[in-house]
Formats: sequence, structure tokens, C-alpha cells
Amino acid sequence: MNEHLKAKTLPELLALFKEMGQPGFRAKQVYTWLHKGVRSYEEMTNLPKSLRDTLAERYPIQAPEVVRRQESARDGTIKYLWRLADGNCVETVLMRYHYGNTVCISTEVGCAMGCAFCASTIGGLVRRLEPQEMLDQVLFTQVDSGLPVSHIVLMGIGEPLDNFDNVMRFLELVNSPEGMNISMRHISLSTCGLVPKIDELAKRKLQISLAISLHGPNDEIRNKIMPVNRAYPIDVLLAACRRYYEATSRRLHFEYAMIDGVNDREQDAQELLGRFKGLGAHVNLIPLNHVEESPLKPSSRAAVARFQKILEDGGVTATVRRTLGGDIDASCGQLRRKYTKEQQ
Repeated sequence: MNEHLKAKTLPELLALFKEMGQPGFRAKQVYTWLHKGVRSYEEMTNLPKSLRDTLAERYPIQAPEVVRRQESARDGTIKYLWRLADGNCVETVLMRYHYGNTVCISTEVGCAMGCAFCASTIGGLVRRLEPQEMLDQVLFTQVDSGLPVSHIVLMGIGEPLDNFDNVMRFLELVNSPEGMNISMRHISLSTCGLVPKIDELAKRKLQISLAISLHGPNDEIRNKIMPVNRAYPIDVLLAACRRYYEATSRRLHFEYAMIDGVNDREQDAQELLGRFKGLGAHVNLIPLNHVEESPLKPSSRAAVARFQKILEDGGVTATVRRTLGGDIDASCGQLRRKYTKEQQ
């Protein structure tokens, strides 16, 4: 069991405090403080000093530090680069929408998936984040910005289903009524298509929104830009999506980065239509963010609009993602990559 107190559920914390000879209400007090984003036990003013000292010695709080904070002059998006206790850095983005404030968190330091269009995967996977490190991104973004967080997307650095157990624990913690109490229906998880983990997720019947990073209508295109497709080809992936839909009755979202000359032709849109029959799919078309190390370029606005029209005329809901934070390196991995290069 992880001995970071913030990684424990309230029942686990109650059991620990009982072993320490402490009353249950003390455990509830500590749990509440931890989920407010305190940086030290000294801030827990309703606890006896002796207990604060004991906890500080046994279970030190390791809060992340802000390395960089960039705020968009265009739309108020805020991007954080956090330094973790071991010196590694991860990114978090706060996005403002009419329905509330959404935090996009990282689930790993780096990524092993190797997608050709993504800065997060350059340099590979360093390590997986612990549950409290994911929770801290939400908590301290809220504390630093002064803005209440109502929605979470697991779409930052890393592949969430590659860190399955820790992500499941994070979801339990952030959903806790005694903690941040963020509804599962306000949480979205994005995966590039790890089929066994999609099936495992389906068994849990969580009310989260599942987003599939598809980015191609067939194996030929996906193989070129997404190595995961060689392990789980598109037909295998979409079969898992159908099983997930049947098990959870939750509408599936498909992310599709529009890449000039790669996946944005009319025939690509027509092929997608055939793939989505019976899936209740929603397609999110994403204008590609240019990554310095990649030769891939974003599709033209005309190509995106044409692609969207073909999907919608065919009965598939398709929206174009609003571009946020383009002036602050807001796409996944860019700020961390820039900082790492500077340090080198």
C-alpha cells in the first residue's frame, strides 16, 4: 500500500489512524485538509501539534512545485509545468469554458506509445505517476489559479490505461464526497487503444466519458502514425469499443487529429462513416498542433470543414475542437519538452 496519505481512501485512513490510537474524526480532518491542497501539516490548525509532528515525520507531504506558469492572453488558458518530488516534470492545463473550468492532467512522465504527432512521447516513458501525483495536479491548479475545477480530462502526458491501477485509484479519490467530489460524469479519459484495458475498464461500469484517439480510418494510416495499431488493429479496437458501449451505455468519443495529406481526404471521411455504424459515436476533429520535431502539418480549415460535413451528412456527430492556449505551448508535451531541452 502506498504510504502517501493522500493516496489512501478515507476508510484506509480511518484504519491507519485506529492503528495509531487516534479517533476517527482526526482521520476525517486530515483527509479533508489533504484534499484542499495543503503543503504542510502545520496548515492543519485543528490538529494537536503532537499529531502534526508525528504525521510530518512518518508521512511527509510532497507537494509539486511550479516550474513554469504560462497564461494565454487570448483565452485565459493556464499551463503549468510542475516539478515532482523526484525532480521529474509534468504538465497540467486549466481551460475555461462556459460550463466550468476543466483541468487536463498528465498520468505519466513521458509516454511509451510513440505517436508520430505528439510531443509527449519524444524521449519515451520515464515512469508512471502515483495516484496522489495526479490528484495534486487538480488540487494545486485550483489553489494556484483561484478557480474552482468542475471537470477533469486525462489527456495530458502519458497513456492513462498504461497506468491502469493508479488511474483507477485517482478516479476513486477525486470522486470521493469527502474530497473534491468531482462527478464521474465530469471526467473524460483518453486512450490510444489498449484493447485489454478497455475491456477491463468496461467491467467497472464507471460513468466517465471514454475518448478513443483514432486519428486514422484504417490500419495503413494508423500504422504509420500510431505504433499501438500494430498490436491492436482498428477492427480489434472498434470491436472493444462496441463491447464497452454495450456494457456501459456510455457514448463513445473519438479524437481525430487532422493531418495535412495523411488522414484528411474525403475518402478517409467516407471510410470512417462505415466504421462507426452502431457505435453512437461522437467525433472530435482536432486541428493538429505543430510539433517542432515532427514533419507533420495541420490540415487546412477548408479540409477540416469538408471532413466534418461528410461525417455529419452521414449521420455521425462531428465537432471541431476549439483551439485553446496556442500562444503558450498548450498542446501535450510541448512545454516539458522545451524545458528539458533548455536544461540540457
